[in-house]
Amino acid sequence: MSTTPTDRLRALLEPLAAEAGLDLEEVKVTQAGSRRQVQIDVDADGGVDLDTIAEFSRAVGQALDDSDLMGSAAYLLEVGSRGAERPLTEPRHWRRATGRLAAVKLVDGGELTARILESDEDGALVEVQPVKGRGRPKERRLEFAEVARARVQVEFNRKDEELLDAAPDFEGADNDVEEEEA
Repeated sequence: MSTTPTDRLRALLEPLAAEAGLDLEEVKVTQAGSRRQVQIDVDADGGVDLDTIAEFSRAVGQALDDSDLMGSAAYLLEVGSRGAERPLTEPRHWRRATGRLAAVKLVDGGELTARILESDEDGALVEVQPVKGRGRPKERRLEFAEVARARVQVEFNRKDEELLDAAPDFEGADNDVEEEEA
């Protein structure tokens, strides 16, 4: 059974990612001048922070150095998260994007913008946004088999009352200003 170098690299990294509580999302090896560039994207429920990425990067670097997968040629290792406008290709991606807005292209050629309300292994309950702001949002069950492509959308002006209500009050902030003025 022949496997590609990327498959062998993925087989080496999967257990390391699982041990770190991460999902190995993408592994890509490209030539960058005289050296190879190894790009690894990871994700986890609740997201990943820089400390987790740094720790995982050290473990990956050590594993690559200890193995013969990269040979003796120099390589550049980049470990990061999936990014803000990430594609939704797995049920776990939909679950992690609950509450987020997504642009969805359907297999039948249609397109919609929808907020992900909940998801399971077969599909997601979404709130379809009205076209050009006319009308009211409507809930729809969207089976993953209907989806050709989907991508999380970045929202800069979302007014989420639940988040605002949950934000801590800054008691005494006004008092500090008054004291400085006095």
